[in-house]
Amino acid sequence: MATQELEQTRVRPMLLDDQSVEQVLLGRYRVLTTAGTGGFGNVFTCWDTRLQRRVAIKRIPVINPHYLEDNPLASTADEVLAEARTACLLAHPNIVTVFDFEVDATYAYLVMEYVDGLTVAELLQRVEGGTLTHQEVAHILSSIADALAFAHENGVLHLDIKPTNIMIDRAGTVKLADFGMATLASAAGYGGARGGTVGYMPPEQIEGSLVDERTDIFSLAVVVWQMLTGKSPFAATTAEGSLVKINHGPKPPLSKTDPSLAGIAEDAIYQALSPDPQDRMASVDDLARDVLAALGDAEDGAYSLRELVEQSAEDEPADDVSWGNRHLPFDVRFPWAETAITRTLTAILTFLTVRIALAPVLAFDETSTMTGALISAAVSALWPPSGSVLVGAALVAAIATTNATNMSFPLAAIVGLVLAVWWIAAGRLDHLGSAALLLPVATSFPIAGIAPAIYALEPVPALATGMAGYLLGRFFPLAVDAGFAATPLVASATELLAQPQVWVVALSCGLAALVGSAVVGRGSVAAGIAAQIIGCAIVVAGIVYAARMENGGMWAAPDAPTIVCAVSLTICMCVATALRGPLQWDQEGDEL
Repeated sequence: MATQELEQTRVRPMLLDDQSVEQVLLGRYRVLTTAGTGGFGNVFTCWDTRLQRRVAIKRIPVINPHYLEDNPLASTADEVLAEARTACLLAHPNIVTVFDFEVDATYAYLVMEYVDGLTVAELLQRVEGGTLTHQEVAHILSSIADALAFAHENGVLHLDIKPTNIMIDRAGTVKLADFGMATLASAAGYGGARGGTVGYMPPEQIEGSLVDERTDIFSLAVVVWQMLTGKSPFAATTAEGSLVKINHGPKPPLSKTDPSLAGIAEDAIYQALSPDPQDRMASVDDLARDVLAALGDAEDGAYSLRELVEQSAEDEPADDVSWGNRHLPFDVRFPWAETAITRTLTAILTFLTVRIALAPVLAFDETSTMTGALISAAVSALWPPSGSVLVGAALVAAIATTNATNMSFPLAAIVGLVLAVWWIAAGRLDHLGSAALLLPVATSFPIAGIAPAIYALEPVPALATGMAGYLLGRFFPLAVDAGFAATPLVASATELLAQPQVWVVALSCGLAALVGSAVVGRGSVAAGIAAQIIGCAIVVAGIVYAARMENGGMWAAPDAPTIVCAVSLTICMCVATALRGPLQWDQEGDEL
């Protein structure tokens, strides 16, 4: 439920990298799935609950600089901030956009554009022979060369170009992702490289020497070779093994595998793959110009890639959880649904209840009563927590003004105080809170608020709502029968509250809501459904035991309609739980 004010919501927990992690990042981004690991951080596909869009978030462990020697792969907050600033410099259609950067005591977060498509690595796994056509390679090479040329002009190196960092969306647009290794230029030139990927790093990066634009040119040439032949020429289990292969040169010759590439294109690729950076071309545009001349029409390649990505999305199994074609949960696909249902339900319950309580206050004028009820319903639809406030105000006014006696104002004050305490403790915290309180009144089943309280509230507010809803559900019919006159109402309420079985059921309602809400907090759909069943069982047990007390210790048939109501609401909320998905408490302010 996305609202401007803070409210409690629950979101999907899942196991990522075999560890349970928080499922709302930065209080705003709901984790959908893990997208991969790279650039010294994990990458998650998330739903931005505020702007209603998917994003990719790279979460990077941060560490105190004093402990960096113990964990050389961790980053400091300053390093991650430098990475964010680097990425933000690069506004280009072929570079994944960085939206935001945040940091806390444990992690830093890069919030990035979500690319709905495939990486080149995934694409190569799906095509026959692991190779792409010349036109497809031309489109990818042209796009990445443009991206790198732009980055180099702005003094930024990528330093981790590989198939998993090149993405193709459903429109066929190629985007370069993860400038996590990027090094900003300074007056002294480029610094030493940190990290990289074995098989795509040139010797100077493997050995920790100075790097420059020619480092990225080497890595891009390796990717081009792999797309054309289906094999990475320098793949090895260790950096040393890769270095040996680089020094011996790629084998077999490219023209032997594909004679059409003999000549300028093959020479350019070999030049870019030279172990000595001095022998490589100085500009990525030079590599692209010489190779593209032999590869064909890049526009045809863009069309072909678009078809491949679309076909791959259609072929994905329904239960696939990859970021590219994941079946989104109901509340993500329809983020407005839960809020709309809550507002509508609260408005209906408010209208039905206020219409009854307001009638004696307005001298049973039907027009005025209907108008007041409709206005109250509209207000509660705009802000659901106000529904219980409006009902409480109408009830207090009815008791205070109907056949007023010296008992009217004290009774009205007591009812108002009790409802105010409940609202402060529970009613204002969740939009479904008012509905949970008003269902027992509007349906004439005092136990009707338990299931929604379990569904929506934290344990203590759920406890308060369960008991308050039951007692109000028993009190309101007495008020109606007494015509809201205080004298007969006090007599009826005193007689009601003197019955031990009433308190047995009230306590069972509170216990059911408390226990159910606590079980819901464990996180899974199964826990949410089990919580509803447990809550229903506790309420039914309380009703059965209360019937035994009422019959002098003899077991008697319980109130069947009430039990049917409890079971029916439990089933409804189990369905709602399954649609919404696993739950975890949070507050809604509401790596590719």
